[in-house]
Amino acid sequence: QVQLVESGGGLVQAGGSLRLSCVASGRTFSSYAMGWFRQAPGKERDFVASINWSAYTTYYVDSVKGRFTISRDNAKNTVYLQMNSLKPEDTAIYYCATNRREYASGRYVSPDEYNYWGQGTQVTVSS
Repeated sequence: QVQLVESGGGLVQAGGSLRLSCVASGRTFSSYAMGWFRQAPGKERDFVASINWSAYTTYYVDSVKGRFTISRDNAKNTVYLQMNSLKPEDTAIYYCATNRREYASGRYVSPDEYNYWGQGTQVTVSS
């Protein structure tokens, strides 16, 4: 059984920064692409960023390009999401997830392409 635990969320003013972490256990972390998603109240869960198993390729939704950076440390079984220049519209619960396929390197933006999820961490950006 794979477990993902996110941390690092909180309340921040617009223009501020947060760094989210997601620690994985229960499976070979380094073989799987990882993704970050977010879900605002009353909305669907949306893709934010992904990183392939080797950290060679990353993908971002257009609204966060240039502000967010996804990275991973396979030695620590951890994936990160550095969020800078935060805006009120970034307010949501942020979830990390593991891709279904080992050694996947594509742009996997659908939640259906991920099979394990963390419990989420709340990010609130005040104006």
